[in-house]
Amino acid sequence: MGLLEKYMFISLLVLSASMANSNHLPPLLAWEGSSTSLLQQQGPLTTDFEISAGVSSPNYANTMAFVDRLVAANPTQFKSKTIGYSNSKRAIKMLIASEQGFFNAGQMANSTKPTVLIQAGIHAGEIDGKDAMFMLLRDIATGKRRDILKKVNILFIPILNVDGHERSSAFNRINQRGPVKMGFRTNANNLNLNRDYTKLDTPEVKSVLQVINDYNPNLYIDVHVTDGADYQYDVTYGYNPVFASESPAISDALNRYFKPMIDQTLTEQGHTPGPLVFVMDKQEFKSGLAGWVATPRFSNGWGDLKSLPTILVENHSLKPYKQRVLGTYVFIDGAIEALSAHKDKLANAVKKEQEFVPKQLIVKRGYSEQPDHIAFKGIAYSKILSPLSNQQEVSYLGKKQDYDKLPIFWQKEVQHTVEVPKSFFIPPVYTDIIEKLALHGVSVNKLSGANTQPLKMAKVAQYSFDKAPFEGRFRVSASFDYVPATNVDLDGWFEVSTQQKAGELAVHLLHPEAPDSFFAWGEFNTIFQRTEYMENYALIPFAEKMLADDPKLAQEFDKKVNQDKDFAKNAEARLNWLYEHSPFYDQAYLKYPVLMSYQENIVIPAQKDKEI
Repeated sequence: MGLLEKYMFISLLVLSASMANSNHLPPLLAWEGSSTSLLQQQGPLTTDFEISAGVSSPNYANTMAFVDRLVAANPTQFKSKTIGYSNSKRAIKMLIASEQGFFNAGQMANSTKPTVLIQAGIHAGEIDGKDAMFMLLRDIATGKRRDILKKVNILFIPILNVDGHERSSAFNRINQRGPVKMGFRTNANNLNLNRDYTKLDTPEVKSVLQVINDYNPNLYIDVHVTDGADYQYDVTYGYNPVFASESPAISDALNRYFKPMIDQTLTEQGHTPGPLVFVMDKQEFKSGLAGWVATPRFSNGWGDLKSLPTILVENHSLKPYKQRVLGTYVFIDGAIEALSAHKDKLANAVKKEQEFVPKQLIVKRGYSEQPDHIAFKGIAYSKILSPLSNQQEVSYLGKKQDYDKLPIFWQKEVQHTVEVPKSFFIPPVYTDIIEKLALHGVSVNKLSGANTQPLKMAKVAQYSFDKAPFEGRFRVSASFDYVPATNVDLDGWFEVSTQQKAGELAVHLLHPEAPDSFFAWGEFNTIFQRTEYMENYALIPFAEKMLADDPKLAQEFDKKVNQDKDFAKNAEARLNWLYEHSPFYDQAYLKYPVLMSYQENIVIPAQKDKEI
């Protein structure tokens, strides 16, 4: 059997398997876009995806081998770099593409071209970006698309979740049409990488943030595949909307200058671009759509706070793999064209956002009660009583259903804001926090000398832990009383000013009321434990003398006994109250160790002597 016959045989086997594994999915709309002309049937650097007739994706070994083949085909403009290792010790590789061969970060910083970072496989089953970019890079390497590197520099991570990629199966995503075998959503530690952008538990996301720190890309594209309802759009994408963005100038620039060019490019190639939205009620599409606003734990939410233009691509899971991959190629092509044409407008928006320092930050939003309305290209459906669920279930019919005015509920309701401190102060023992802040690109100063400014401490008033772990952690929520912090020696502490480019991100990381803060993720859970306790025989004589020496405290104790009947009857509660008011009580218990200053001008002589 010749090589071509072998490929054809494999393709037929793969195609039949693909069809067998999608029989449970809704019927398809017919599609044959002009982007099919991008496929290379035979020739140099034909991809595994193309050889399989657009239904399969290569494994890790073959993926890395293709990266090496690309570099070998164009070594003056392509270079591969290992940016990190997974917990299973698999290398996470990045391909760097530059017309002038500017491969290191310093060289690329001096380039007049903007840099785009494209990331595939953060959810390894959603691997469209890998095969799309392999085609685009092949076209660059072979001279078909020489124009691309005249416009931009490219950083491309073909597989971020390399361990999940190798947990490959035909049965990993029940509502996704291909590839035939796909990777798993989480990494080897069962952590979702796209929930790790603040807490940084995974080597994979740490590697991405280091790339962003080193290369300072102008645009960040994260390629996914959707869950959820059926509709006509095959490529949906988005970023936090202007009204909900912490970088509204950037969001506005993406709306004004990027979206029209991307949508036009996709439409001309036979694809249907759409908004990144979800359904409010999966059992009743007509109930409306949910307009999601990403929080900092997600790539695009983190990018929004970082003032890094970030686009989240969500190809439609029910569309065939070939269609989705080709759509991704066209999307990236359009994004590159837009970045080249409007780099100055985007750079001005970034500069504006980096220089803005808010007095308050919104840390929690809710869906509005009153919807907006949008036109939407849906899919017709019926409701059928299922004997399995014993309820009416949606059955999509594979026919177009256009909605002129479909309700959409955006997260417009502001539920919680926090006042932005001028600075946070972190005790020197929390070196792991300092390391994570560095990965986030947050500037940190090590202090020396005496403290000369007023400080505030957040004291936990009430708290609760989640009953089940989420992303490997028991998250905590709490309310706080803010009290003066006195007699604090800041020598050796670390100061994080919010008056910096990453200031808003720093607030979300360090303010204990922010839902994606280090505190909320459990980095400071030791403050909830006590390690020293009292004995009644020792406390009672000490407390008697303490009350005798402090009439005001004695009056406070008597008042509580007289006004709180339950307290008066509870010997343990009475003694605990006395113990808490004694100097023997653990002074760190329930106190958030990161202090805050709200002073306009920080005056601490000789303190900002070392930046970390």
